Amino acid sequence: MIYYIYESDDLWNTIYSRFGKRDDMSLAESALRHLPEIKNKTSKLSSRKKRFKTIELFAGAGGLALGLEKAGFDTIGLVEFDKAAAATLKANRPSWNVIHDDIANISPLDLEEIFKVKAYELDLISGGAPCQAFSYAGKRLGLEDARGTLFYHYAVFLQKLQPKVFLFENVRGLLTHNKGETYQTILQIFTDAGYAVQKSILNAWDYGVAQKRERLITIGVRKDLIGKLTVDFPEPHKYKPVLRDILKDVPQSEGSQYLEYKKEIFELVPPGGYWRDIPPIIAKEYMKSCWNMGGGRTGILRRLSMDEPSLAVLTSPSQKQTDRCHPMESRPFTIRENARCQCFPDDWEFSGSVGEKYKQVGNAVPVNLAYEIAKKIHEGLARLCWVS
Repeated sequence: MIYYIYESDDLWNTIYSRFGKRDDMSLAESALRHLPEIKNKTSKLSSRKKRFKTIELFAGAGGLALGLEKAGFDTIGLVEFDKAAAATLKANRPSWNVIHDDIANISPLDLEEIFKVKAYELDLISGGAPCQAFSYAGKRLGLEDARGTLFYHYAVFLQKLQPKVFLFENVRGLLTHNKGETYQTILQIFTDAGYAVQKSILNAWDYGVAQKRERLITIGVRKDLIGKLTVDFPEPHKYKPVLRDILKDVPQSEGSQYLEYKKEIFELVPPGGYWRDIPPIIAKEYMKSCWNMGGGRTGILRRLSMDEPSLAVLTSPSQKQTDRCHPMESRPFTIRENARCQCFPDDWEFSGSVGEKYKQVGNAVPVNLAYEIAKKIHEGLARLCWVS
């Protein structure tokens, strides 16, 4: 019986929370005395642990939603303004409640009625509003300073529904936007809404994504749950994948091509190289005014390497200062190759034109990164169920 207690993960997690450290042998005695109670608690935990409810704002093509789904969340509503992205969500998950509308039209409404969930009962609100300047009216650093921005509506959802946790993801540059005042206002609004906030910069490459992509992750826990609900940030993986790991048997798909002139120049660039790796006279002719710019300009004529991760996947496949040429062929990545870099499953179909598909993939949160974050949120909510 003692062996069973020590080796059962579900029981062990319950025992650990209830009685102490695993290497304390008195734990076994305490556990045996309280075994009926432990089994009851564990049973309740297991049943609740399977699914939690979330609403996602600015849902895009579903990278974040897929990670949440894999971690054990049921998405009861997704709000997305872009027509092609909303069509992608609906086509791949017909059961999802996808609202294709401007969030400014949704936030003033009765959100409890729309999403069939009462305030304080929702487990999670997730999403990331595009970065926009705030008014800083009178330096109040409150919700009114955000009025007129898309973030304002994220904050309104938060104030109205009061979920247990929120997940707000954004570009790293938000930290320094408008000399840092934009993010400080956001933090103050989160605090005023009743949340204790923590943040971290996470690089997708550390979490099973063959791509260097940094994101600012802000997580809030409702203040009345402090001491009961904790959410940790995920630990980096030991192995960091490279393009060789993911560019195998990629399904055929649409993709852009370089003009013949640019293709011929890229033939001169070795894997992992850029403009400095070709004859200067050719590079200068190609770069024109960029030749005299400062900085390394390492994105110009950049060919990726199979033995390195991708640079951050962008919304456009071929721009002069941000090239991501295929490692082995002189062309941009296809839609499906970019989707692999973002960890989308091969059967996840994107709607719209080729340009709209590139945009959806480039704007997405990498699915594996989303999953690692969501898993930690799920663990925190599962512990809360046991405590409750």
